[in-house]
Order: sequence, then C-alpha cells, then structure tokens
Amino acid sequence: MDEGVLLLMEQGYHGTGLQEIVTKVGVPKGSFYNYFPSKEDFSAAVVRHYIEPFIRQLDAHLGAKGVPADAALAAYFDELISETESRDFKGGCLLGNLIGEIGDTSDLCQASLRNAIHRYREKLREGFARGQREGSFRTDIDAKDMADFLVNVWQGALLRMKIERSVQPLTQVCDMVLKGYFKP
Repeated sequence: MDEGVLLLMEQGYHGTGLQEIVTKVGVPKGSFYNYFPSKEDFSAAVVRHYIEPFIRQLDAHLGAKGVPADAALAAYFDELISETESRDFKGGCLLGNLIGEIGDTSDLCQASLRNAIHRYREKLREGFARGQREGSFRTDIDAKDMADFLVNVWQGALLRMKIERSVQPLTQVCDMVLKGYFKP
C-alpha cells in the first residue's frame, strides 16, 4: 500500500502500470490478482490506506490534553505545511490528485475518494464543533459546513502550491480561514 501511495502520488493513476507496481514490491504479476481484481480495486484500497495517517494525526492534535480546538487545528495544519515544505512542494494530496485525474471516470475510485474525504471532513467537523462550544469559532455557520469549506479551499491551495513552489497558498488558507473568517 505504501508503494502504491508513492507511485500514484508521483505518477498518477494513468502513469502507473501494474507491472511497475508488482516490480516495485517484488511480487509476480499473477500474485497481484490474488489480492486485487484490478488496478482500479488496488487504487481504491490505496486511497483507504492513504487517509488513515491523516485521520490519526488530526485526532492526536484534537485529543491533546488542555489544547483548545482552534489551537489544535492550527497546529495540525502547521504540521502539514512543514511536511509539505520538507518534500519540496511535491505530491500535494493523493486524494486531490486522483479526484482530478479519475474522480469522474471510475465509480469504484470515486466512492473510495468520497469516503476518504467524508471521513476527513467528519474529523474536522468534530474539531470545529468543539471549538464552537469553547467559543473560539463562530456559531452562525454549521461545523460541517466549516469543515467542508476548509477541505475545499485546502485542496485548491495544495494544487496552487505545486505551481507556485511555495507554502504561501497553504498559510494563506490557515490565516484567512482558521484565524480569520471562522473566528467569532
């Protein structure tokens, strides 16, 4: 799965062949089909695998004792920005990359991508709802809508980061949304 994430991130769905996948992990091509009926099924599983560390990372920030939700969300996104900068602005987000490449052509991958985005959005919603209860986020916007909006602008900023070769689009999202628009 980790090699699948790397290959799909670097080369995209259409740029990654089955032979390349099995060669990278050192298994015969026939063995691939013991686990996955197709490249499409493999890619859907890679998406499910990819989102897990982000959910755990966000959950760890939100679960930190004594840290308000707004500070936890800011720390989480600051960590993502640092990680992105350390990768020299390469990759972005596998979800966003695949949504753009095959999101409307593969029903199986579309469902897997949608599920991953919804799980991520739900974890963000939890943070916003807690922040609303703590008084650090405005309450005239539903926490789910706030989470959806942040996911949408973050994905766009990740795409722009790639061409600008700068974290500025990402920091702008955090400054304008988390530290600005969503504040009471």
